[in-house]
Amino acid sequence: MTATLIKSIVFTVVTVLATVALAGTIRNSTSGDAMAYTALFSDATSLNRGDDVRMAGVKVGTVESIEVSDENVAKVSFTITDTVRLTTGATAQLRFRNLVGQRYISLVPAKTDGAPLPAGHTFTVDETRPALDLTMLFNGFQPLFKMLDPDDVNKLSAQIIAVFQGEGATVEGLLSSTASLTSTLAERDEVIGQLVTNLNEVLAVVNERTDQLDTTLVTLQKLVSGLAADRAAIGASIEGIDALATSVSGLLEQSRPPLKGSISALEDLSTVLADNEDLVGTFLERLPTKLDRIGRLASYGSWLNFYVCSIEGRIPRPEGYMGDLGVKPVAGRCR
Repeated sequence: MTATLIKSIVFTVVTVLATVALAGTIRNSTSGDAMAYTALFSDATSLNRGDDVRMAGVKVGTVESIEVSDENVAKVSFTITDTVRLTTGATAQLRFRNLVGQRYISLVPAKTDGAPLPAGHTFTVDETRPALDLTMLFNGFQPLFKMLDPDDVNKLSAQIIAVFQGEGATVEGLLSSTASLTSTLAERDEVIGQLVTNLNEVLAVVNERTDQLDTTLVTLQKLVSGLAADRAAIGASIEGIDALATSVSGLLEQSRPPLKGSISALEDLSTVLADNEDLVGTFLERLPTKLDRIGRLASYGSWLNFYVCSIEGRIPRPEGYMGDLGVKPVAGRCR
Protein backbone atom coordinates (compact mmCIF):
# COMPACT_ATOMS: atom_id res chain seq x y z
CA MET A 1 0.00 0.00 0.00
CA THR A 2 2.84 2.37 0.85
CA ALA A 3 4.48 1.85 -2.56
CA THR A 4 1.18 2.35 -4.35
CA LEU A 5 0.48 5.53 -2.38
CA ILE A 6 3.92 6.94 -3.22
CA LYS A 7 3.47 6.16 -6.91
CA SER A 8 0.05 7.83 -6.88
CA ILE A 9 1.43 10.94 -5.20
CA VAL A 10 4.32 11.17 -7.71
CA PHE A 11 1.95 10.67 -10.67
CA THR A 12 -0.39 13.33 -9.31
CA VAL A 13 2.44 15.85 -8.78
CA VAL A 14 3.89 15.22 -12.27
CA THR A 15 0.45 15.50 -13.85
CA VAL A 16 -0.31 18.78 -12.05
CA LEU A 17 3.08 20.27 -13.02
CA ALA A 18 2.60 19.21 -16.67
CA THR A 19 -0.91 20.65 -16.69
CA VAL A 20 0.36 23.98 -15.27
CA ALA A 21 3.15 24.08 -17.84
CA LEU A 22 0.69 23.28 -20.65
CA ALA A 23 -1.73 25.95 -19.41
CA GLY A 24 1.06 28.50 -19.26
CA THR A 25 2.09 27.58 -22.78
CA ILE A 26 -1.45 27.84 -24.11
CA ARG A 27 -2.09 31.08 -22.28
CA ASN A 28 1.25 32.43 -23.53
CA SER A 29 1.39 34.88 -20.64
CA THR A 30 4.32 36.85 -19.29
CA SER A 31 5.52 37.30 -15.75
CA GLY A 32 6.30 40.45 -13.82
CA ASP A 33 4.65 43.87 -13.63
CA ALA A 34 3.23 45.29 -16.86
CA MET A 35 3.80 48.74 -18.39
CA ALA A 36 1.26 50.20 -20.82
CA TYR A 37 2.16 51.71 -24.18
CA THR A 38 0.24 52.93 -27.23
CA ALA A 39 1.10 52.62 -30.93
CA LEU A 40 -0.54 54.30 -33.95
CA PHE A 41 -0.60 52.20 -37.14
CA SER A 42 -1.73 53.23 -40.62
CA ASP A 43 -3.10 49.68 -41.04
CA ALA A 44 -3.75 47.13 -38.28
CA THR A 45 -5.77 44.58 -40.26
CA SER A 46 -6.03 41.11 -38.62
CA LEU A 47 -4.48 42.29 -35.34
CA ASN A 48 -6.74 41.31 -32.43
CA ARG A 49 -6.93 41.79 -28.72
CA GLY A 50 -4.79 39.22 -26.90
CA ASP A 51 -2.20 38.91 -29.70
CA ASP A 52 1.47 38.80 -28.74
CA VAL A 53 3.93 41.63 -28.35
CA ARG A 54 7.40 40.25 -29.02
CA MET A 55 10.98 41.40 -28.98
CA ALA A 56 13.62 39.35 -30.80
CA GLY A 57 11.01 36.58 -31.17
CA VAL A 58 10.29 36.35 -27.43
CA LYS A 59 6.87 37.30 -26.05
CA VAL A 60 7.16 40.31 -23.74
CA GLY A 61 3.59 41.59 -23.70
CA THR A 62 0.01 41.43 -24.95
CA VAL A 63 -2.30 43.58 -27.09
CA GLU A 64 -5.00 45.03 -24.83
CA SER A 65 -7.27 46.99 -27.20
CA ILE A 66 -7.60 48.30 -30.75
CA GLU A 67 -9.65 51.33 -31.80
CA VAL A 68 -9.87 53.94 -34.54
CA SER A 69 -8.22 57.30 -33.91
CA ASP A 70 -8.57 60.46 -36.01
CA GLU A 71 -10.77 58.51 -38.46
CA ASN A 72 -7.79 57.05 -40.38
CA VAL A 73 -5.33 55.66 -37.81
CA ALA A 74 -5.50 52.45 -35.76
CA LYS A 75 -4.72 53.08 -32.08
CA VAL A 76 -3.33 49.93 -30.43
CA SER A 77 -2.85 49.73 -26.66
CA PHE A 78 -0.52 47.02 -25.34
CA THR A 79 1.40 46.10 -22.21
CA ILE A 80 4.90 44.71 -21.82
CA THR A 81 6.77 43.36 -18.83
CA ASP A 82 8.80 45.85 -16.82
CA THR A 83 11.96 43.83 -17.42
CA VAL A 84 12.06 45.03 -21.05
CA ARG A 85 14.01 48.25 -21.59
CA LEU A 86 12.88 50.47 -24.48
CA THR A 87 14.86 53.55 -25.47
CA THR A 88 14.31 56.49 -27.81
CA GLY A 89 14.38 55.33 -31.44
CA ALA A 90 12.63 52.01 -30.84
CA THR A 91 9.92 51.09 -33.36
CA ALA A 92 6.82 48.89 -33.30
CA GLN A 93 6.19 46.71 -36.36
CA LEU A 94 3.30 44.44 -37.34
CA ARG A 95 4.37 41.01 -38.58
CA PHE A 96 2.69 37.78 -39.66
CA ARG A 97 2.50 35.16 -36.94
CA ASN A 98 1.51 32.28 -39.19
CA LEU A 99 0.16 31.42 -42.65
CA VAL A 100 -3.49 31.85 -41.65
CA GLY A 101 -3.06 35.59 -41.22
CA GLN A 102 -2.57 36.04 -37.45
CA ARG A 103 -0.25 38.88 -36.55
CA TYR A 104 1.76 40.20 -33.64
CA ILE A 105 3.60 43.38 -32.68
CA SER A 106 7.37 43.22 -32.91
CA LEU A 107 9.32 45.78 -30.88
CA VAL A 108 12.61 46.67 -32.57
CA PRO A 109 15.17 48.30 -30.25
CA ALA A 110 17.03 51.43 -31.29
CA LYS A 111 20.39 50.90 -33.01
CA THR A 112 22.03 53.33 -30.60
CA ASP A 113 21.49 53.82 -26.90
CA GLY A 114 19.09 56.60 -25.99
CA ALA A 115 16.91 57.84 -23.20
CA PRO A 116 14.51 55.24 -21.73
CA LEU A 117 10.90 55.45 -22.91
CA PRO A 118 8.53 56.05 -19.99
CA ALA A 119 5.40 54.00 -19.46
CA GLY A 120 2.47 55.42 -21.40
CA HIS A 121 4.63 56.48 -24.37
CA THR A 122 2.81 56.64 -27.72
CA PHE A 123 4.56 55.34 -30.84
CA THR A 124 3.56 57.70 -33.67
CA VAL A 125 2.89 56.60 -37.25
CA ASP A 126 6.50 57.47 -38.10
CA GLU A 127 7.65 55.08 -35.36
CA THR A 128 5.48 52.16 -36.51
CA ARG A 129 5.43 49.92 -39.57
CA PRO A 130 2.31 48.12 -40.89
CA ALA A 131 2.44 44.47 -41.92
CA LEU A 132 3.44 43.48 -45.43
CA ASP A 133 0.53 43.80 -47.88
CA LEU A 134 0.43 40.43 -49.64
CA THR A 135 -1.92 41.80 -52.29
CA MET A 136 0.60 44.47 -53.21
CA LEU A 137 3.34 41.83 -53.18
CA PHE A 138 1.47 39.56 -55.59
CA ASN A 139 0.51 42.53 -57.80
CA GLY A 140 4.19 43.35 -58.06
CA PHE A 141 4.77 39.91 -59.58
CA GLN A 142 2.15 40.44 -62.31
CA PRO A 143 4.74 41.41 -65.01
CA LEU A 144 6.60 38.23 -64.13
CA PHE A 145 3.46 36.10 -64.15
CA LYS A 146 2.66 37.33 -67.67
CA MET A 147 5.72 35.47 -68.93
CA LEU A 148 4.76 32.22 -67.20
CA ASP A 149 2.58 29.36 -68.26
CA PRO A 150 -1.05 30.15 -67.23
CA ASP A 151 -1.62 26.55 -66.07
CA ASP A 152 1.34 26.74 -63.71
CA VAL A 153 0.22 30.11 -62.39
CA ASN A 154 -3.32 28.82 -61.79
CA LYS A 155 -2.01 25.73 -60.03
CA LEU A 156 0.30 27.80 -57.82
CA SER A 157 -2.45 30.31 -56.99
CA ALA A 158 -4.92 27.54 -56.13
CA GLN A 159 -2.46 25.83 -53.83
CA ILE A 160 -1.51 29.09 -52.11
CA ILE A 161 -5.20 29.76 -51.44
CA ALA A 162 -5.66 26.18 -50.24
CA VAL A 163 -2.74 26.55 -47.83
CA PHE A 164 -4.12 29.81 -46.40
CA GLN A 165 -7.62 28.38 -46.13
CA GLY A 166 -6.47 25.07 -44.64
CA GLU A 167 -8.26 22.93 -47.25
CA GLY A 168 -5.76 20.09 -47.41
CA ALA A 169 -3.10 21.44 -49.76
CA THR A 170 0.39 20.49 -48.75
CA VAL A 171 3.54 22.56 -48.62
CA GLU A 172 5.16 19.91 -50.81
CA GLY A 173 2.72 20.68 -53.62
CA LEU A 174 3.38 24.38 -53.18
CA LEU A 175 7.12 23.81 -53.47
CA SER A 176 6.58 21.66 -56.56
CA SER A 177 4.64 24.43 -58.27
CA THR A 178 7.29 26.92 -57.22
CA ALA A 179 9.92 24.64 -58.78
CA SER A 180 7.85 24.52 -61.97
CA LEU A 181 7.73 28.31 -62.07
CA THR A 182 11.46 28.48 -61.47
CA SER A 183 12.03 26.09 -64.37
CA THR A 184 9.86 28.28 -66.59
CA LEU A 185 11.94 31.30 -65.58
CA ALA A 186 15.08 29.34 -66.44
CA GLU A 187 13.65 28.64 -69.89
CA ARG A 188 13.14 32.39 -70.31
CA ASP A 189 16.73 33.09 -69.29
CA GLU A 190 17.73 34.10 -72.82
CA VAL A 191 14.86 36.59 -73.09
CA ILE A 192 15.63 38.07 -69.69
CA GLY A 193 19.33 38.26 -70.56
CA GLN A 194 18.55 40.03 -73.85
CA LEU A 195 16.32 42.47 -71.99
CA VAL A 196 19.09 43.26 -69.50
CA THR A 197 21.59 43.65 -72.37
CA ASN A 198 19.32 46.06 -74.26
CA LEU A 199 18.68 48.03 -71.10
CA ASN A 200 22.42 48.23 -70.49
CA GLU A 201 22.94 49.57 -74.03
CA VAL A 202 20.24 52.20 -73.52
CA LEU A 203 21.79 53.30 -70.23
CA ALA A 204 25.22 53.43 -71.89
CA VAL A 205 23.92 55.75 -74.62
CA VAL A 206 22.22 57.95 -72.04
CA ASN A 207 25.46 58.03 -70.03
CA GLU A 208 27.43 59.07 -73.12
CA ARG A 209 24.99 61.91 -73.72
CA THR A 210 25.05 63.15 -70.14
CA ASP A 211 26.39 66.60 -71.09
CA GLN A 212 23.81 67.07 -73.85
CA LEU A 213 21.05 65.86 -71.54
CA ASP A 214 22.18 68.28 -68.84
CA THR A 215 22.28 71.12 -71.38
CA THR A 216 18.80 70.22 -72.61
CA LEU A 217 17.39 70.16 -69.10
CA VAL A 218 19.10 73.46 -68.20
CA THR A 219 17.87 75.12 -71.40
CA LEU A 220 14.36 73.82 -70.82
CA GLN A 221 14.47 75.13 -67.27
CA LYS A 222 15.58 78.57 -68.55
CA LEU A 223 12.81 78.55 -71.15
CA VAL A 224 10.19 77.69 -68.57
CA SER A 225 11.58 80.32 -66.19
CA GLY A 226 11.52 82.92 -68.96
CA LEU A 227 7.94 82.10 -69.85
CA ALA A 228 7.00 82.28 -66.18
CA ALA A 229 8.70 85.69 -65.86
CA ASP A 230 6.87 87.01 -68.96
CA ARG A 231 3.51 85.53 -68.06
CA ALA A 232 2.01 89.02 -67.64
CA ALA A 233 3.14 90.12 -71.11
CA ILE A 234 1.99 86.82 -72.63
CA GLY A 235 -1.39 87.22 -70.98
CA ALA A 236 -1.68 90.78 -72.30
CA SER A 237 -0.72 89.57 -75.80
CA ILE A 238 -3.41 86.94 -75.69
CA GLU A 239 -5.92 89.58 -74.68
CA GLY A 240 -4.73 91.79 -77.59
CA ILE A 241 -5.09 88.89 -80.02
CA ASP A 242 -8.60 88.36 -78.75
CA ALA A 243 -9.42 92.06 -79.29
CA LEU A 244 -7.89 91.94 -82.80
CA ALA A 245 -9.92 88.87 -83.70
CA THR A 246 -13.07 90.62 -82.48
CA SER A 247 -12.26 93.73 -84.57
CA VAL A 248 -11.51 91.70 -87.71
CA SER A 249 -14.75 89.81 -87.22
CA GLY A 250 -16.68 93.10 -86.97
CA LEU A 251 -14.92 94.48 -90.07
CA LEU A 252 -15.77 91.40 -92.11
CA GLU A 253 -19.33 91.54 -90.88
CA GLN A 254 -19.65 95.18 -92.03
CA SER A 255 -17.93 94.69 -95.39
CA ARG A 256 -19.73 91.49 -96.29
CA PRO A 257 -22.96 93.10 -97.71
CA PRO A 258 -21.08 95.64 -99.96
CA LEU A 259 -18.69 92.93 -101.09
CA LYS A 260 -21.62 90.70 -101.92
CA GLY A 261 -23.19 93.54 -103.99
CA SER A 262 -19.90 94.17 -105.81
CA ILE A 263 -19.61 90.50 -106.70
CA SER A 264 -23.20 90.52 -108.02
CA ALA A 265 -22.50 93.69 -110.08
CA LEU A 266 -19.33 92.13 -111.41
CA GLU A 267 -21.41 89.25 -112.64
CA ASP A 268 -23.72 91.68 -114.49
CA LEU A 269 -20.70 93.49 -115.98
CA SER A 270 -19.21 90.23 -117.14
CA THR A 271 -22.52 89.32 -118.76
CA VAL A 272 -22.71 92.68 -120.61
CA LEU A 273 -19.12 92.38 -121.84
CA ALA A 274 -19.77 88.83 -123.01
CA ASP A 275 -22.89 89.93 -124.89
CA ASN A 276 -20.92 92.76 -126.65
CA GLU A 277 -17.86 90.77 -127.39
CA ASP A 278 -17.45 92.17 -130.95
CA LEU A 279 -17.79 95.77 -129.81
CA VAL A 280 -15.30 95.28 -126.99
CA GLY A 281 -12.87 93.64 -129.39
CA THR A 282 -13.14 96.56 -131.84
CA PHE A 283 -12.64 99.05 -128.98
CA LEU A 284 -9.54 97.29 -127.79
CA GLU A 285 -8.12 97.16 -131.36
CA ARG A 286 -8.60 100.92 -131.91
CA LEU A 287 -7.61 101.96 -128.37
CA PRO A 288 -3.82 102.13 -129.08
CA THR A 289 -4.36 104.54 -132.04
CA LYS A 290 -6.71 106.73 -130.00
CA LEU A 291 -4.34 106.81 -127.05
CA ASP A 292 -1.51 107.84 -129.43
CA ARG A 293 -3.51 110.75 -130.77
CA ILE A 294 -4.68 111.79 -127.31
CA GLY A 295 -1.06 111.74 -126.24
CA ARG A 296 -0.22 114.19 -129.05
CA LEU A 297 -2.96 116.54 -127.87
CA ALA A 298 -1.48 116.61 -124.38
CA SER A 299 2.12 117.00 -125.51
CA TYR A 300 2.08 120.81 -125.06
CA GLY A 301 1.48 120.75 -121.35
CA SER A 302 -0.94 119.62 -118.69
CA TRP A 303 -3.89 120.42 -120.93
CA LEU A 304 -5.54 119.19 -124.12
CA ASN A 305 -5.65 121.17 -127.39
CA PHE A 306 -8.91 121.03 -129.32
CA TYR A 307 -9.80 122.66 -132.68
CA VAL A 308 -13.49 123.20 -133.20
CA CYS A 309 -14.52 122.50 -136.73
CA SER A 310 -18.20 123.33 -136.36
CA ILE A 311 -20.77 124.35 -133.76
CA GLU A 312 -24.48 124.06 -134.36
CA GLY A 313 -27.41 124.84 -132.10
CA ARG A 314 -30.95 126.15 -131.96
CA ILE A 315 -32.01 128.99 -129.71
CA PRO A 316 -35.73 129.71 -129.23
CA ARG A 317 -36.92 133.29 -129.79
CA PRO A 318 -39.77 135.04 -128.06
CA GLU A 319 -41.87 134.84 -131.17
CA GLY A 320 -41.54 131.07 -131.04
CA TYR A 321 -39.22 130.98 -134.03
CA MET A 322 -36.45 128.49 -133.67
CA GLY A 323 -33.45 130.00 -135.36
CA ASP A 324 -30.37 128.09 -136.41
CA LEU A 325 -27.07 129.18 -134.98
CA GLY A 326 -23.64 127.90 -135.59
CA VAL A 327 -20.18 128.35 -137.05
CA LYS A 328 -18.73 126.33 -139.84
CA PRO A 329 -15.00 127.07 -140.43
CA VAL A 330 -13.57 126.29 -143.80
CA ALA A 331 -10.15 125.21 -142.56
CA GLY A 332 -8.57 122.42 -144.50
CA ARG A 333 -8.15 120.23 -141.41
CA CYS A 334 -11.91 120.05 -141.04
CA ARG A 335 -12.49 118.75 -144.58
